[in-house]
Amino acid sequence: TGKRWGIPEYQQTAVLWAGVAQALTTKLGVKPVLAIGFLAMIAGNAYYTQVPTHGSFWGALLPGALLIGFALPFTFIPVSIAALAGVDHDEAGLASGLINTAQQVGGAVGVAVCSSVSLSRFNHLLPAHGFAAALAPGTHVGFWVLVGVSVAALVAGFSLISNEELAAQP
Repeated sequence: TGKRWGIPEYQQTAVLWAGVAQALTTKLGVKPVLAIGFLAMIAGNAYYTQVPTHGSFWGALLPGALLIGFALPFTFIPVSIAALAGVDHDEAGLASGLINTAQQVGGAVGVAVCSSVSLSRFNHLLPAHGFAAALAPGTHVGFWVLVGVSVAALVAGFSLISNEELAAQP
């Protein structure tokens, strides 16, 4: 089924890599770890743009799931650290709530946009090609959108995160 203990592979992988991401962020800084995370996210989503219609779990899905599972903590952890940098102790709860809300809303909007793009392409191809032949190309377009979002997030992270503000923190 692609699950062990009822947990998808990417979540199992993310749990394993979270400690490493935290330690590297503390040692190397936010931007290098963020770059590693978003490059892995871009690679994982780009891998999914090539999934064949009749591919196997092991060859078609697992490598992308492992890449994305690696990427998640390498993006979320440094972003959380950067978002809380410079926040006073008495406002840390509010700031943490805002970053978590932004991540949840962003994820929901991302799912909605990617699903809409995928379904639109699927519906366009369905009459001429049938269900199976239309499903994979529709999904590929959705993952290309995620590649673009990941590239934009990488650029935004490097543009908007201030080294000076991060360096001022103890």
